[in-house]
Amino acid sequence: MSRILVVDDEEDLRDILRFNLEGEGFTVLTSSSAEEALETLSTTSCSLIILDVMMDGISGIDMACLLRSRGDLTPIIFLTALGDHDNQLRGFLAGADDYVAKPFAFDTLLARIHAVLRRSSPPAVHNALTRREQLILDLLSSQPGRFFSRGEILQTIWPDDVLVGERSVDVHIARLRKKLGSDGARIINKTGFGYGLV
Repeated sequence: MSRILVVDDEEDLRDILRFNLEGEGFTVLTSSSAEEALETLSTTSCSLIILDVMMDGISGIDMACLLRSRGDLTPIIFLTALGDHDNQLRGFLAGADDYVAKPFAFDTLLARIHAVLRRSSPPAVHNALTRREQLILDLLSSQPGRFFSRGEILQTIWPDDVLVGERSVDVHIARLRKKLGSDGARIINKTGFGYGLV
């Protein structure tokens, strides 16, 4: 089940979105500020962030830039009253996956949510994977947009094997990419962060 984080300083809007999205089967978390949202994201993974732009403290644009600078590629849909071309452009340059202007129709937002989630869903497997390749894919798919260090992957996939080194991670990732075919390009390596699924 997809978990959505709604970040908006309007309590009524947060409540309306939570009610409607939960009615569609989503798990919904809410935050009244970017600061609160960043704290939530430090301990909880989400499939999608619905983010307001104009908030006290850290703006939605700055929050998106901060997440992207950290290597966090969790999909973001901006939901804001700033619907003009220049602000939309700022949103996409900050790393948005979509941009919806207020006022909005819920069914339109829902369609955008499903479209973004489809684009960020785990890739299809074209050839049979080994057990460890499947475990690596499951790990990367568990938090799309997050980068896992080689050390984290080693600790998760080979917890008791002290003889396995970081080179084994690279070899298994290379094989996994090949078996995923064109979807293999969605597994990327970011220097200083590790491997992630985008």
